[in-house]
Amino acid sequence: MVNKIPARIRWAVDFMDVQPNDHVLEIGCGSGAAADLICRRLEGRGKMFAIDRSEAGVDRTKARCAEHIEAGKLTVRQIDLATLRVPVKRLTKVFAFDVHLFWVRDAAEEIALLHERLMPGGSVQLFFDTSKPEHVPDMLAKTSEQLRDGGFRVYIVDSKAPPVIGIIGRR
Repeated sequence: MVNKIPARIRWAVDFMDVQPNDHVLEIGCGSGAAADLICRRLEGRGKMFAIDRSEAGVDRTKARCAEHIEAGKLTVRQIDLATLRVPVKRLTKVFAFDVHLFWVRDAAEEIALLHERLMPGGSVQLFFDTSKPEHVPDMLAKTSEQLRDGGFRVYIVDSKAPPVIGIIGRR
């Protein structure tokens, strides 16, 4: 079975520039497309931890990424970011695509957890589909503000084709 990877996901993962030894957390793994792409770039000691609140998302990711799980590169769990406990401070990158948490409600606790668990120089890379341009101003303003309030330096990246915006928080 061939699982096509949407252009917006491919663009975001390419932008993220995954390195062979990165330790990546994906929030909202959904279909597993990004997890598959990211794990293919991890070599050596690189690891990925993918979470989703949805049992269906976790099941799809586990099915799509079985080879990465078997190889010990990927762990997938059904859990909410607010209750996630990452045991050590070793994350180099955090990735999410269309996870609305960061702009629809107060995410101060979640952002504090990410800041605490990211290594110095690490980044939170939050990407959103911008095919509904009326949402973009709120996505940008609210997500950027929450990341800045959480101690991150914020950068914005965008693409017209595919229509994607990225809000990058550097520790």
